[in-house]
Amino acid sequence: MKNRINALFESAPSHLLSVYFCAGCPTLDGTADVIRALQRGGVSMVEIGIPFSDPMADGVVIQEAATRSLHNGMSLRLLFQQLADIRRDVHIPLILMGYLNPIMQYGFEAFCERCVQVGIDGLIIPDLPFRDYLASYKPVAERYGLRVIMLITPETDEQRIRDIDAHTDGFIYMVSSAATTGAQRDFDLTKQAYFQRIAAMNLRNPRMIGFGVSNRQTFEAACAHAAGAIVGSRFVTLLNEHAGNADAAIQALRTALSQ
Repeated sequence: MKNRINALFESAPSHLLSVYFCAGCPTLDGTADVIRALQRGGVSMVEIGIPFSDPMADGVVIQEAATRSLHNGMSLRLLFQQLADIRRDVHIPLILMGYLNPIMQYGFEAFCERCVQVGIDGLIIPDLPFRDYLASYKPVAERYGLRVIMLITPETDEQRIRDIDAHTDGFIYMVSSAATTGAQRDFDLTKQAYFQRIAAMNLRNPRMIGFGVSNRQTFEAACAHAAGAIVGSRFVTLLNEHAGNADAAIQALRTALSQ
């Protein structure tokens, strides 16, 4: 079967919305319900965050979500249990996003095997060095048909971007700035010039823009220069504000992205 990430970009190459949330937050047992609500809300793809005690790429909102999730008792093993039946009624691509430490404690090959068993399509590991990915992780991930998504920033040089494009599959995660995650009101001219520069490279892989997407201006700017946008902090905030009611949270996000 074709990887769901590849199939998505082939069938709907523009204005895609990917939403991140942290598993186990705000409630320990709500993970599967949030995913189903996001699918009902028309989300194209879901990134499920694996909570970690030191999420260095994340801003305050997602750091606090990870802390709350860990306090709730979330673990990687429990997360896999919660996802065991998700493919009975969820058909959109699912990506696990997490730091290397808990994945290595689980064992990378065992982790990949379990991902396939529950229907995960791809991985985002922000602190996985590209050189290590090529040497040790890519062969294992490819054996299990998992897409490892790499991040680029405005500081990533052209050769590195082209190497990432050549050695990964699925999509490239364009971080809008070198800062941590967090909602922004708009993307300034510097960020838009970065988007345009990457678009002009004519990369093989589609691109998704994340970090700072929270309203219509930022969503439309992302969609103008890439296949779509990734929303994290804004949705996590809305999920908390709506006491874990993911249907209400995704409706509120849809409203924010369209007005």
